[in-house]
Amino acid sequence: MRENAKDPQRHAQRMAAKQKIMQERIASAQKEQGLLLVLTGPGKGKSSSGFGMLARALGHGMKVGVVQFIKGTRETGEEAFFRRQPGVEYHVMGEGFTWDTQDRERDTRAAEAAWAVAQRMLDDPGFDLVLLDELNIALRYDYLDLDRVLDDLQARPPMQHVVVTGRYAPGQLIELADTVTEMKVVKHAFKDQGVKAQRGIEL
Repeated sequence: MRENAKDPQRHAQRMAAKQKIMQERIASAQKEQGLLLVLTGPGKGKSSSGFGMLARALGHGMKVGVVQFIKGTRETGEEAFFRRQPGVEYHVMGEGFTWDTQDRERDTRAAEAAWAVAQRMLDDPGFDLVLLDELNIALRYDYLDLDRVLDDLQARPPMQHVVVTGRYAPGQLIELADTVTEMKVVKHAFKDQGVKAQRGIEL
């Protein structure tokens, strides 16, 4: 521990300086707009973070939409919960993981059908937040045309927020995004210890 780290006077001075910086940043950030957020990287928690924002939006009385790409053959707690909430439209691509189907044409058709739902949401200013869960995986395998996806994201209503999750976010999407978070792996119960997916954590 640093010397004097617990000194009350030193702590108060540091917090006062930090408060001044944060107040200046808040005062200068006056622009309002819909945000595009990308959650990517190999670490766990990308979808969980997206669904956390979904819950936050619902707490503010906002209307939200969910389109889940890739997932869909197993029941999940988030789907069971959010489908019961007013103000939520929930769509699952329904084909499961890419290694389960092993059929590129089938996966492509499913992704295109799911994107048609996403595009409708992105066209509708009534949706305050749209979560495109695991979209990055559909883009990585070229199930969807990246340029079309970027165009649709750019053309959305100006106050609509969009959250995109999944590993391997393409560079063009990262460039377009307002906020990008990359999650890294430190330890993982499944990969490192052979612990199967747990209800309430992964399911």
